[in-house]
Amino acid sequence: MADAEDTSVGARAAGSAEFTATHWSVVLAAAHQESPQAAQALERLCSTYWYPLYVYVRHRGYSPEDAQDLTQAFFAHLLSRDFLRNVRPDKGLFRSFLLACLKHFLADEWKKAHRAIRGGHQPHLALETQSAENRYRLEPVDRMDAESLYERRWALTLLERVLQRLREQSVAAGKANTFDAMQGFLLGEEGVETYAQTASKLGLTEGAVKMAVHRLRERYRELFREEIVQTVADPKEIEEEMRRLFEVISR
Repeated sequence: MADAEDTSVGARAAGSAEFTATHWSVVLAAAHQESPQAAQALERLCSTYWYPLYVYVRHRGYSPEDAQDLTQAFFAHLLSRDFLRNVRPDKGLFRSFLLACLKHFLADEWKKAHRAIRGGHQPHLALETQSAENRYRLEPVDRMDAESLYERRWALTLLERVLQRLREQSVAAGKANTFDAMQGFLLGEEGVETYAQTASKLGLTEGAVKMAVHRLRERYRELFREEIVQTVADPKEIEEEMRRLFEVISR
């Protein structure tokens, strides 16, 4: 894992330009300009976090078909130029802003936007809506209200992205098998192998496995922070948002 850690530094440097271009703060800073960078940033954020909104719509009682149409129509509305001109820099967290926009959309504007997207007059965001319903059936919908479920799914979507990035870095460093063997320690899964069993499987000492897991957890937290940075308008919000999402996940 030491080699993987060294390689991850290079991966962070190589991906820094793309990372910067996906910030919610980029969208807010360019809200009153014709900014291709801001439009691209918004589209990338929406592409990442569309599923929590689908979960919210479904839990509000809409059918799978209507939820798919509504989610797609909402993003078509959100990605229009009018949105970028009207957004204000004081909107705060992208998570909160997105849900507030969706509530307003469901209450007042979905019929108009639905007709527009069917007519091809609005931007189209490619969503994997066909698989969304299969994922939704696994959600704990019986014990949460729509907003709590949205918040939980948002946090889990963020963690999924972190794990994906962490594995990609391990694969790039030739450490895919090591990551797969240690992922259980990272997530705190029940029934995971012991350090000694993992060490035997990988041909390492138990001490080396413990050190590698420690480094993996540190990198995991770094990436978690990076993902949150992309969804806040002010750096002062980072620590509070991290605490909030860890709290949601631990419920």
